Parts: sequence; structure tokens; C-alpha cells
Amino acid sequence: MPQVHYRTIDIDGFEVFFREAGDPLKPALLLLHGFPTSSHMFRDLIPRLADHFHLIAPDLPGFGRSALPDRAQFAYTFDALARVVGRFVERLGLERYGLYVFDYGAPTGFRLAMAHPERITGIISQNGNAYEEGLSDGWNPIRAYWREPTDANRDAMRGMLTPEAIRWQYEHGVADPTSISPDGYTLDAFYTARPGVDAIQLDLFLDYASNVALYPAFQAYLREHRPPLLAVWGRNDPFFLPAGAEAFKRDLPDADVRFFDTGHFALETHAQEIAEAIIGFF
Repeated sequence: MPQVHYRTIDIDGFEVFFREAGDPLKPALLLLHGFPTSSHMFRDLIPRLADHFHLIAPDLPGFGRSALPDRAQFAYTFDALARVVGRFVERLGLERYGLYVFDYGAPTGFRLAMAHPERITGIISQNGNAYEEGLSDGWNPIRAYWREPTDANRDAMRGMLTPEAIRWQYEHGVADPTSISPDGYTLDAFYTARPGVDAIQLDLFLDYASNVALYPAFQAYLREHRPPLLAVWGRNDPFFLPAGAEAFKRDLPDADVRFFDTGHFALETHAQEIAEAIIGFF
């Protein structure tokens, strides 16, 4: 089994935790997780790819083992997440790298790609959406929060932060829920229950509207710069529909789009198949 290293680095006073594996002389692949998880979601994928890539998987600000500054000191927006990850990439000296983006990692990663398209060697989108048709009706309560950011609509979002809701995200759309390790959703629930994290996550729910507003810019980036793109999608995702994966081919006709019979956290059930797709694609 390849050796995985668990490191931290100071990014302008902000401590970022990350996992690293593989030979630094091999092509770099930056793995960006989503809500409500951390780089832990890549625990099964990293060993399968480490012979082929130099893998770097940071915990986003406010997630996992990265710093958790008070909201009065750090604005939890997707622009801010991208700024920290952008500086992280520069501190590590990654001049060229591929992106693996999932959920929140997609709008974070696409911001990096738009800022420095010359650095991006390719994109793997695993249920990482960039099209309005990819948003299911499951977003309707969040859309209501965007339209009217009242205390009542904010409090209505708290149900998504419970251990039961987090477990549901892992198991929904999976044919055999007993194939889902409890480690992932239990760790996510632990991190989410820390003091202050609920307010951080509610801030990010609200700011997700900024990502939808940027969808046309993300799509323009794809058309103009034409990065090689592989979409590996859990087709039963309750939040990001298969139409969001298929839409990539509108802007990138050569995009490789593959569906797996699983849910939102496709790596929990299909890490081997997704690893093989990535190796073959690159």
C-alpha cells in the first residue's frame, strides 16, 4: 500500500490540513471535498491512484482538521475558500495540476481554474455541479433561504446538519446500505457538531447562491479553455441530477461522462471503478 502523509501548512496565518501521497515527480492531482465531509472522503481513492499521481487533498476552511476561525475573523464564503486553497496551491509549488472536484469542491475548484487556466491539466467532476439543470428539488428550501435570508429560513436549514441527515446523504440511492462504512458519516457528524460549525455551514448554504450566479462564467471557462473533463457521477444523487453531468458535453463535446448506480458519495461504493476511470482518462 502506498504511504499517505498527513500534514499541516500555514497559509498566511491559516492552518490547512492535507493528505499527500505519490511521487512529486508524477502529475499532480488536487482533490477537493464537499459538504459536510473532509479529505477523509478520499481515504479509499488515494491508495488506488498513488502509483500514478502526486495526490494532494486539503481540508477546506471550516471543515475537517483545517483551522476553524471565528466568523468575526474569517468570512465563510466560497470566494474565501478559493482564496485559501489558491494560496495553498502556490505554497506547495503546484505549477500544473489536475482537479478532482466534488460538491462544494466544484465551485471552489472552478474558481481556481478561472483564475489560472494555464495551471489546469484536466478536471474530474464527481457530482460536482456547474449547471442549473443539475440542481434537484432538494435545493428548494435552500433557494427559499437565498430569496429571503430570514432567521426562520436560516433555522430551517439546521435539519441538514443533524447526524441523521448526514447519514441519509451517504445512504440515499445506494442499493445496499450495508455496503456504506459508518466511518464517513460518523466522522462528518462529529466535525459538524463542534461549537460554531453550525453557523459556518449556514453561512455557506446562503453563499452557495454565489456559485449558481457564477455558473455562466464556469461554463464560459470550459468553452474557452477546453480542459479535458471526466464526469463520474452517482446517478441517484438527491441533490445533483444526472442532467448536470450530461450538461458538460454542451460546452465540452469531448467530455467523458460516466454514471454509477449509487448516490451522492459515490466513492463510498465505487472507489475502484472511479479510480480505473481516472487512470484510463489521464
